[in-house]
Amino acid sequence: MTYQIEEMTAGRAMSMRRTGSYGPGSHVLMETFKEWVRANDLFTDSAVILGISQDHPQTTPPERCRYDVCILVSDDYLQTDTAVTELSLPGGKYAVFSIPHTAEAVQKAWNDIFPQLAVDGLTLDPSRPILERYVPAMLQKHLCEICVPV
Repeated sequence: MTYQIEEMTAGRAMSMRRTGSYGPGSHVLMETFKEWVRANDLFTDSAVILGISQDHPQTTPPERCRYDVCILVSDDYLQTDTAVTELSLPGGKYAVFSIPHTAEAVQKAWNDIFPQLAVDGLTLDPSRPILERYVPAMLQKHLCEICVPV
């Protein structure tokens, strides 16, 4: 797998959370969130939507796994809707993998990313979350990104 190293800046995001096993329910949350994004005029060509699996499914019971979906917003964005909560996202160095936006490709990437990083001498920074990143220009090409903090 190929990837790029990217230095991300810390940011502010509006978020919705689902607690429960990862999978189809996370997709439903993403669709609900995208409706909120559109209704609040935040779905622009430069919009960045993130999916964040907050817990490791091998060490956290399925019913306690947390999945956040969020959109990056400017510092002056005024939050008035109780349907979302604010998240602060840390910056730092990430290995960014571009992959096809399919369930199969995402699953394969999750299996392949960590061995690849180990071969390259990079280690996961567990203090920051792994991000699934979705931007309109890439989605039009049926691509998304997995951003791993290193």
